[in-house]
Amino acid sequence: MDITSVLLVLLFVFNILFAGVIIFIERKDASSAWAWVLILFFIPVLGFIIYLFLGQNLTRRRLFDWEGVKKVGIVEIISKQIEQIQNPSFTFHDTNVDPYRDLIYMHLVNNDAILTKDNNVEVFHDGRHKFDQLIEDIRQAKDHIHIQYYIFRNDTIGKQLINEMTKKAKEGLNVRILYDELGSRKLRRKDFLELTEAGGEVGVFFPARFPLINIRLNYRNHRKLCIIDGQIGYVGGFNVGDEYIGESKKFGYWRDTHLKIKGNVVDPMQTRFILDWNQASKHLFIEYEPRYFPMKTNQGNATIQLVSSGPDSEWEQIKNGYMKMIMTAKESIYIQTPYFIPDESLLDALRIACLSGKDVRIMIPNKPDHPFIYWATLSHIGGLLSSGAKVYIYEKGFIHAKSIVVDRNMNSVGTANIDNRSFKLNFEVNAFIYDKETSETLAQAFERDILDSTRLTEELYNKRSNWIRFKESISRLLSPIL
Repeated sequence: MDITSVLLVLLFVFNILFAGVIIFIERKDASSAWAWVLILFFIPVLGFIIYLFLGQNLTRRRLFDWEGVKKVGIVEIISKQIEQIQNPSFTFHDTNVDPYRDLIYMHLVNNDAILTKDNNVEVFHDGRHKFDQLIEDIRQAKDHIHIQYYIFRNDTIGKQLINEMTKKAKEGLNVRILYDELGSRKLRRKDFLELTEAGGEVGVFFPARFPLINIRLNYRNHRKLCIIDGQIGYVGGFNVGDEYIGESKKFGYWRDTHLKIKGNVVDPMQTRFILDWNQASKHLFIEYEPRYFPMKTNQGNATIQLVSSGPDSEWEQIKNGYMKMIMTAKESIYIQTPYFIPDESLLDALRIACLSGKDVRIMIPNKPDHPFIYWATLSHIGGLLSSGAKVYIYEKGFIHAKSIVVDRNMNSVGTANIDNRSFKLNFEVNAFIYDKETSETLAQAFERDILDSTRLTEELYNKRSNWIRFKESISRLLSPIL
């Protein structure tokens, strides 16, 4: 046997071993496992290198230090709330919250998501409005500013934020910026030089341990959080970049959903930021001081749980929340998402809702920012049309909102898309809001967006070309690992 034959045999044996690791040790779900096995056998050696970078399993690894959380009393609050909800005679202060008792309990027990009331919610759909308000709140800050984004660009809006935070650092405030290395890969430390010289601090989530080599690059911190003085919190879909204020020729107007919240849920938002910061910046550890959890001075009527998920989680908590919302729906389900690549369980839940006579409406973009994901989205959307779902293609620009509204009575807004990446691979955070007023605001926004959309009917979908069908099929096959 010549050397070439020996190498081919060894290559085949190693691929079998690698496939065994995926199937028997990593214990991935069947669709994801099959996708990786196909890659290993169709592109041997290179396929395993790709797997090293993209296929690691972080489930059940301890990434965040929860010990400090005990100092702010969250553990005691969770135990008390679980006990209250388990009592059949317990009623919520807002009767509109009662139908979601099971959902609240699930988030409490499996995600430590305390239920907070007396929150005021302001909704933003336009990037300029959102950043104008954020900058104004930064200027009014008195003690600290904590900002976390997946994408932070050193462009016009990015520089403006850095400049404003530098001014506050010079005033003596605690100023911190945390960004994801992959999402903000064009950023350089020198971009924050003036800020750090003024006393500000900058953290990077999952930085590469070696230049150009980051075996954790598939696990991205996709969260977007801003906390100011422990009184104001922001969460939603906008990142920091000029495209998010409509300055991109490719995307045009950027339609998103972001929340500004005042009230008790700011404490869990602060906790989430501190956990992420301390994981990323161990040399600049944040202690759980009372200054970061002050008594709230601005309150409203909304009841909210802040729910986090990530590859270290035992459960796909945000997806499970979506599933429970869909199963609870009595009349309507409105979904806006840039990527719609649900697994079979979520797809079945939506089909059942449609077949049960619920008004299921889904809005997606008319243009791709990631081609494979776009075609996979169309493939999955097409499968819902026959069950009665109403699908709208947003035409005004690019829709990046991540929101779901049920019965115009409760909603979820945050950073999680409806895809495998958000549910299993990314670190995400969503607000689950049990509030009729906020839900009505989001439902009305959806209905206004219909005026800037095209209805995708089953007849139109069936007329697509063979080339589009081919791209959909390939993208759907790859969707478990996109």
